[in-house]
Amino acid sequence: MVKEKKSVHRIQMTEGKHQIIKQLLQEYNIETVADIQAALRDLLGSTIKDMMEAEMEQHLGYQKSERSDSDDYRNGYKKKTVNTSMGSLELDVPQDRKSTFEPQIVKKRQKYISEIDQKIIAMYARGMTTRQISDTLYEIYGFEASEGFISDVTDKLLPKIEEWQNRPLEDVYPVVFIDAIHYSVRDNGIIRKLAAYVILGISCSGRKEVLSIHVGENESAKFWLSSLNELKNRGVRDIMVICADGLSGIKEAISVAFPKTEYQRCIVHQIRNTLKYVPEKDRKAFARDLKTIYQAANEEDGRKALDHVTAKWQDKYPRAMKRWYDNWDAICPIFKFSAEVRKVIYTTDAIESLNASYRKLNRQRSVFPSDQALLKALYLSTFEATKKWTMPLRNWGVIYGEFQIMYEGRLPD
Repeated sequence: MVKEKKSVHRIQMTEGKHQIIKQLLQEYNIETVADIQAALRDLLGSTIKDMMEAEMEQHLGYQKSERSDSDDYRNGYKKKTVNTSMGSLELDVPQDRKSTFEPQIVKKRQKYISEIDQKIIAMYARGMTTRQISDTLYEIYGFEASEGFISDVTDKLLPKIEEWQNRPLEDVYPVVFIDAIHYSVRDNGIIRKLAAYVILGISCSGRKEVLSIHVGENESAKFWLSSLNELKNRGVRDIMVICADGLSGIKEAISVAFPKTEYQRCIVHQIRNTLKYVPEKDRKAFARDLKTIYQAANEEDGRKALDHVTAKWQDKYPRAMKRWYDNWDAICPIFKFSAEVRKVIYTTDAIESLNASYRKLNRQRSVFPSDQALLKALYLSTFEATKKWTMPLRNWGVIYGEFQIMYEGRLPD
């Protein structure tokens, strides 16, 4: 497949532009790139001042050289420093006697006149701390942005987060995944572990969608019932399968909120919980044997494989297989599906790629200053990760057809 070349915008150099450049070179004695930046900064300051002078004339109703009977008049200038993508810039802001002048080109209390907000948010989305962002802005643009200012910029996201958390959802989801990732958060000087609970759905069109993110709540049937009821209040009427690890109270909450929904124990977590009892030398062989269980043709063969694996490794690792028996009722629903559907459910590729972005936050920040800071970082990381979610899952037509047969009458055609 031949890739289409990206078009490059070329600026046409007219004679007028050549003259401007020539004048700049002469006026500012430009020899380096830094000289160009200084010249542009100076020109920007002069241009902004002229525009504010024009705004003042419109505000007062007469030009600077004219006489007027108005009781409001010019009252000198006030120094103001703003930061731009070219560095700090000192402006002379015109004042009026009544202090009623409200400049629009650079508003009162406005400290930045470039896309700094967007740059800060983009860096925050990549997991950078407020200190790292502040240092980066200083290194690149030569001006200081306090950590408090950066927090204020990212706080602008909070209404958007609330709106996103309350947005309407689709009425039916064939599969929903629930997972938890833990972070260290500072709370009144004490560092404690908080969990970020992520709910991800696969829609009827086969597309992945993060439905909800909650931070800091304690796991319990009450908590999960509240979370599932929130989904219902946002429009979710039915879910075929909810796939989750052994979150405390989740099974009971599902049976109340969505009584027809099947609870499928996450096979990936089940495997991890088993292999933590097994040293490195035996893990590959043990993992191969575990495949004979969850890849068995049916539940009966899966149970036989479970007994066989347990007998084989029991003497060396007596605790390793206990959870397979304890959780068998939540593991066995997977056996009724074909290999294509099982792959969607037990490989958890859908949520693992998202979790990779969330784990990156843990690597970049050992401690979050607050649970609110964690929520902002998770929100931005989510939107960065989901930009690529433009296509349905592979073989979704076949998979959805199987769901329609298995759950007759519950899924739209």
